Amino acid sequence: MKTRQSGITLLGFLFILIIAGFFAYMAMKLVPAYAEYMGVVKTLKEVAAEPGAVNKPLDQIRRDMGFKGDFQYVSDSTLKNARIRIITGNGTPQLSIQYDRDIPFIYNIDFLLHFEKTVPMNAQSTGG
Repeated sequence: MKTRQSGITLLGFLFILIIAGFFAYMAMKLVPAYAEYMGVVKTLKEVAAEPGAVNKPLDQIRRDMGFKGDFQYVSDSTLKNARIRIITGNGTPQLSIQYDRDIPFIYNIDFLLHFEKTVPMNAQSTGG
């Protein structure tokens, strides 16, 4: 009675290990950028929800985002290089942010990530 062995060869195992390592390295490079984006979105929502946010100048909104971004682990360079706008027109004013992240990967290969988010602003005035 002959039995046939089944399973993976050492060469096949190394091949799978290399592919898994490649994707793990890619995730290790990309996950922090997406985690920071989640912090940017939370900061954007907090600033847009403040009473009287519509009446604030863009410089004040940028400063508020920088202050609140510190609590969300958002780097200053991300907000400094971001394009922050107040969009008016379709009824409710909206606060919009756009920015790019260039992440070095391997040798001369980089990931260019483009992030963009728009949230409605609180149109209520402050009670003072």
